[in-house]
Amino acid sequence: MTRSWFRRHRSFGKTCVLTVLVVLTYYPLFFMLQTSFKSNSQFYANFWAPTWPFHMGNYSQAWSSIAPYMLNSVIVTGLSTLGVVAVSCLAAYAFSRIDFPGRQALYYAVIALLMVPSALTIVPLFVLIRSMSLMDTRWALILPYIAVGQVLGIFVMRAFFDGLSPEYFEAARVDGASELRAFWHVAVPLVRPVMVVVGILQMISAWNDYVWPFLVITSNSLKTLVVGLVSFQGLHTTQWGPLMAGYTIASVPLLLVFFFTMRYFIAGLSQGGLKA
Repeated sequence: MTRSWFRRHRSFGKTCVLTVLVVLTYYPLFFMLQTSFKSNSQFYANFWAPTWPFHMGNYSQAWSSIAPYMLNSVIVTGLSTLGVVAVSCLAAYAFSRIDFPGRQALYYAVIALLMVPSALTIVPLFVLIRSMSLMDTRWALILPYIAVGQVLGIFVMRAFFDGLSPEYFEAARVDGASELRAFWHVAVPLVRPVMVVVGILQMISAWNDYVWPFLVITSNSLKTLVVGLVSFQGLHTTQWGPLMAGYTIASVPLLLVFFFTMRYFIAGLSQGGLKA
């Protein structure tokens, strides 16, 4: 009886701990959403809970302020994601399926970059971008994002390519396919779920980045969404409804992308793309 009592209470304790963790995880999102419908008087009168009536005008006010920043983020994130996926896939295939001198040494040199903290590369990268006269352009964001993001992409995709059966590629070569055709018609269809994983990881990283865009972009017309939201917060320090509406709008694109690609994302993880 003592053992069963202990098991029940241990299970109850785990449930309580998990409940607290779930509340701590999701309440900030709920707080952001319910605050986005409040006026300032409602916000100060009832800080923690929703109030009636809802002020839908907060969203139109927020959208009119952040729409240009949203477009910049979509362009930068989209192009950098496509670049990372394309470069990572080609490089990973070469490291996995093409035998050339120094292949392993070069691969380990690339993977070693994962051990370098990103903060240590900011100054050299800033100097490089300035010397290339790319400051205050979208390329100052897109090219570094591709260069940095491809390292993890190569690591993930090569692990997947190494797990593929060589018979697929041998059959393609027997049919007369070149290396490029074998890559396009055999490797790419098989690696699509892992490409989605790499793409989503890159999108999250580029969309949420603040430090690098803040350093290299000075024109207001080229600012990304995260940097624009900070300036929006400065303009509306006490207007909490429009401010939280802006944060809510900023989170919608990533949520939609993940919602529609979740099946491929899970498939990429389950197929061993992040193993090894």
